[in-house]
Amino acid sequence: MINAKIYRSNDGLITSFTLSGHAEFDEYGSDIVCAGASAVTFGAVNAVLSLTKIEPQIDQGGEGGYLQVKLPNNLDKSTSDKVQLLLEGMLVSLQTIEREYGQYISVKIMN
Repeated sequence: MINAKIYRSNDGLITSFTLSGHAEFDEYGSDIVCAGASAVTFGAVNAVLSLTKIEPQIDQGGEGGYLQVKLPNNLDKSTSDKVQLLLEGMLVSLQTIEREYGQYISVKIMN
């Protein structure tokens, strides 16, 4: 199962997220749950990098199955607003996958 944890600050902003595990919906190369979660998260990270020019701390597992992204502290409001919109979009997409394939992916909001 893929476990997605989205970490929020006290004021509700996404500060980091972690995905770990494997969906095991299908064999490697045919797993649509894994492909969907990967596309959504890597797409969001690439959009943050490209559109906001910030450098989040990114940690990936060597064999796949692990991604952790931590945002820098003290972003200016304009940049923070852009980053939050991109990451909230990512969260909505992950929750959509979870609604359809909940036995293969779990999305939790951590405060």
